[in-house]
Amino acid sequence: MGRAARYAAGAAGLWLAALACTSTSSSKAEAGEAVVRRFFQALPSGDCAVLGPLLVSGEGLPSCEESVQDLRAHDLHLVDVVEAKVDGRDPDAVLVRARVAQGGKERAEPFFFRVERQADGWRLRL
Repeated sequence: MGRAARYAAGAAGLWLAALACTSTSSSKAEAGEAVVRRFFQALPSGDCAVLGPLLVSGEGLPSCEESVQDLRAHDLHLVDVVEAKVDGRDPDAVLVRARVAQGGKERAEPFFFRVERQADGWRLRL
């Protein structure tokens, strides 16, 4: 195999690897964005049977009920997702930048939400 053919084969391999990585990153970002959207769509109900499975839970973290009470007390609503991308420090986490409204008024600065892959799916860490 000539030098040009080896170069072309190597470049094609790198391109395919980059495409696969981008596809994986894209699907992770989409999953993170979807969790944030589902959570805020269900938030007005306050139903932790629906909201709980969307939240990271564990020792030292607030319960679903506490989180919901706090978010509702601050009248926090999702306006739109601005960007979702895989956290460069953790491939099993997605950072979601979103516009939110508090008390009916959109905040000037976006919020950052962290969504983490758990054994049973993607969950929002509040």
